[in-house]
Order: sequence, then C-alpha cells, then structure tokens
Amino acid sequence: MTTDDLGEPFVPRGAARRVVSLVPSLTESLAATAPGLLAGATAWCERPADLDVTRIGGTKNPDLDAIVALGPDLVLANEEENRPADLDALREAGVPVWVTKVRTLDEAFVSLRRMFALACGLPEPPWLAEAERAWRAVPPSPVVRRAVVPVWRKPWMVLGRDTFAGDLLLRLGVGNLYAGHPERYPRVGLPELLAAGADLVVLPDEPYRFGSEDGPGFFPGVPAALVSGRHLTWYGPSLVEAPAVLGRALA
Repeated sequence: MTTDDLGEPFVPRGAARRVVSLVPSLTESLAATAPGLLAGATAWCERPADLDVTRIGGTKNPDLDAIVALGPDLVLANEEENRPADLDALREAGVPVWVTKVRTLDEAFVSLRRMFALACGLPEPPWLAEAERAWRAVPPSPVVRRAVVPVWRKPWMVLGRDTFAGDLLLRLGVGNLYAGHPERYPRVGLPELLAAGADLVVLPDEPYRFGSEDGPGFFPGVPAALVSGRHLTWYGPSLVEAPAVLGRALA
C-alpha cells in the first residue's frame, strides 16, 4: 500500500491531472515541474509570481468547499502548515490527500522524490538533483556561531528543536541556541533572548517580515543577519540557490 510521509494510506486516481496545493513551497515545486497540473493554491502561494490558479484561502483556513468544487484528483499538504481536521474533511469528501513531513534537508529530498513519483505520477525534476549537488558542494562546517532565530514577534517565537531551517543553518556553521528546547517553535520573551548569549541573531523575512532595523532595534550589540525566509524554510526549487543566498547573508 502506498502511504504519504505520515504513513497515511494514499490511493491515487491514476496520474494526477488536477492538483490543489496548500503549501507555498510545494506549489512552487509543482509549478517548476508540471505547471499545467495546478488547479488551485493558497493565497500565500506567491511563487512563481505569474501563477494563475484559483485561490482557495490560506494554509490554516482553506475554503474546503472551493477545493472540492475544483474537482482535484490530488491535494498536496504538509503536517506543519495544514490542520489535520481540514485534511480529514477533504479525504471524507473523496479527495486524495498527500501530506509531507520535512524536518531536515535529507528528508526534504526524500519527501519530494516520493511526492513526485507516488502522488503526482511524474518523473524526478532536474532541479531536484541540481539542489542536491548544490548542497553536497557545501563543505562540512563546525559550529562557529550560536544564534537565536526569531520567526515571529507579538509574541516572540523562535526556532526550537527538529526544524528544517535549523538543519540548513547548522550545515552553514550556525548553531541554533534553542535546538534543545522541547518545543519546535517556542515562545520566548525578548529579555530571555537577549540573555541567551547569542553571538548572532538570524532574522528571516517570513513568516514574520523582519526588516533591517529589527536587528539593532531589538538586539543591540548582537550582529544580525537578515535572510530570505523562502531560502531558509522552503523545500523546493529554492534549494538550488539556497546555499549561496544564505551563505552571503550569514557572512
């Protein structure tokens, strides 16, 4: 029996012909591989910029009736970005749902290969092997800096344990000070963050859009790196250029 990344049974309706994506990185991945398959995507799916499909709400509040009305033979989702209740409702409506689970770079490559082959019925896209080559070219690096990595404020939230972004940073020599926290995205007050002893603060521009003034404004005296959230947190074609883009930002 075919199962998705969560071990949930998946019964395809043959090769996919109409796909709805509830995950921005998976939308970009499919658009770069077989754009004619996409019938719908969330309002947060901003890549590619010229994507012209039906918008079906957000990742956390999709319009389920609108999705079903599109008649998809596949919905792509992610265990972190989408709510189980929404995915169960789609399955109950007879829509095949494929859920990814990605916590490391290696898992991303495995997950994408399985998604294309087993869920979409597509050959492996050339950009996937190119992304693997790009990351293999990154020399192994010891941890040379310890960082706090906020992903939200009001309240402040940071990267904790077992995150894809944390794995990418570690490969580039940046250790996450909260990698041992029991939560994956813990709420940590600014006073505690300032006292954590970080020698770097990494500020992505999504999901919260941190800007160039936020480093010196909130973390005075601590070097700040403003990084592309897409290259830090998305798994898809952005992985091809992510080592170079993140490396320059962190330098």
